[in-house]
Amino acid sequence: MMSLRRAASAAALLATVLSTAVAAPAHAHADDGSAACRPPSAAAPDPEQARLADPRTAALVDRGGLGDFTRRFPAALCSTRNPAEAARLLDAWGTALWHAAVQRAQGRRPGGDLPAGDDRPLYWARLAMTTELARWQPSFTVDRAALRTRFEDASRGLKDNAFRPSPGVRRVFVSGFDPFGLDTEIRRANPSGSAVLRLNGRRITLADGTTAEVRAVVLPVRYADFDAGIVERAFTPRLAGGPAPADIITTVSQGYPGIFTLEAWAGRSRSADPYPDNTRALSGGTREHPVTAPGLGAGPEFIRTTLPADAVTAAVQTPFPVRLNTAVTEIPAGGTAPVDRTDGPTAGSRAVAGGGGGYLSNEVAYRSNRLRGELAPHLPGGHLHTPVLTGLPADPQALTGPEFEQNEDAIAAEVRAVLEHAATVRP
Repeated sequence: MMSLRRAASAAALLATVLSTAVAAPAHAHADDGSAACRPPSAAAPDPEQARLADPRTAALVDRGGLGDFTRRFPAALCSTRNPAEAARLLDAWGTALWHAAVQRAQGRRPGGDLPAGDDRPLYWARLAMTTELARWQPSFTVDRAALRTRFEDASRGLKDNAFRPSPGVRRVFVSGFDPFGLDTEIRRANPSGSAVLRLNGRRITLADGTTAEVRAVVLPVRYADFDAGIVERAFTPRLAGGPAPADIITTVSQGYPGIFTLEAWAGRSRSADPYPDNTRALSGGTREHPVTAPGLGAGPEFIRTTLPADAVTAAVQTPFPVRLNTAVTEIPAGGTAPVDRTDGPTAGSRAVAGGGGGYLSNEVAYRSNRLRGELAPHLPGGHLHTPVLTGLPADPQALTGPEFEQNEDAIAAEVRAVLEHAATVRP
């Protein structure tokens, strides 16, 4: 559990942010003090932000108890007087949004009628706030991209989210993902995001009776953010020493129907086209022509997990089976065509896809474990795929339902069980 001191600090930050003076500054005249710096001719939203036109997205925010953030943020932005103030505001509001989402996921922040563990309110609130940031027209010059990065990082758990130095307590660092596939079904959630929000900051009892603290981040489903190093920004502080580095890292994403898989291998390449990311961008790579992701440091074509797969699969099998997935796709040494293998890569081959495919779930595993091998090679690390979250009601206007909530709860509980066994084994 979060310490009383940290909980009080988070609550104070949240109260401070939401009580930010929203009276109109001298240059603004609208009722909320924001219209003068939010002209209707501002830049068009990107494809991800454009989905906010669907009224169900606003309902997910309001019914998730985060509506105050989206309502008050524009006027707060317009109250800033210089770039330094704007940067501090983006840090504070992003951090407060993250803390509010974590507190809600853990049942410590009431509000709205959606289930506490629902990850969708955080996703849509963040997106609405980045849309307001894009629309904002201050009277001073700002680096809008840098400000968005500050806000994104803070609202995803990359800031003010360090482990507490506690002797004898193991430290588990995990990442989840935003919802994706929203052009097909805008109500989709991501059980990996839900699971890590429920765990962030908590103390859990491991299978051997010892204690661990979990810290988490929720990453975007966007190639551009990976190109810009968001995985490295998230994982480097947990691996590079300091007073309280991680003892184990695990990336988590949504994978296959009805089953958990521990991925034995992560591949260096992208090969997911024509499947797009959340901005409808493509990876640039296919099965026949994989590409190396921009910004990657030196590393092997495939990286093997060092998570204790035997301990996990022997102990955790309900309600979903947990399997070690040793499959990869490679272009063998001297070959030109991709070959699917069930027993891992062969010497000298080119990576096409890891066990998790050639999409961002594979890439987060590769990037984080490449860093682990460079900075903390003794640590266990790898990737966990959850089952696909199902159970949304047939009525497209119904945002939740009993089956959906039960499935999300079950997946989150089993993610925790996996970590309780994986973190028990010492390297």
